[in-house]
Amino acid sequence: MISEITCPDNKSALCADIMSGLPEWFEEPDGIAACADLVTGLPVLAHTDGGTCTGFIALKYHPPAAAEILVIATRREFHGRGIGRSLLQAAEAHARQSGCSLLTVKTLAPRGRHEPHLDSTRAFYDRNGFLKAEIFPTLWAEGHPCLFLVKPLH
Repeated sequence: MISEITCPDNKSALCADIMSGLPEWFEEPDGIAACADLVTGLPVLAHTDGGTCTGFIALKYHPPAAAEILVIATRREFHGRGIGRSLLQAAEAHARQSGCSLLTVKTLAPRGRHEPHLDSTRAFYDRNGFLKAEIFPTLWAEGHPCLFLVKPLH
């Protein structure tokens, strides 16, 4: 079941909890704290199963046409169960209801390293209809190239 979380403290706690359990993707404690603070003012959709929040997605709106996935994460023990896809579908519906025609996301571009977790992230977006739009080599930091992906919401 997917529902919107409205309490800012609950948004922040959920974000910090799930991201902290995924150090391969979210390696910087300061970055996790900043994200947990930022999501308090954004729409956050959460997937629950048997009373456990298994994953979440936070959206940042860029009027008039785009919604950005600021962060999406699923608890490790629930990977591979379609939760990410369900969260994306819910985010797409939320964005359409808000009048958006594009859904965007930023993730790390390939860096020539063995990073299978990031390869699977990029493959996840490919499977779900996102198009690689641009790579920004230094948007985040030197050595952390940003891959900008876009999905038209027809």
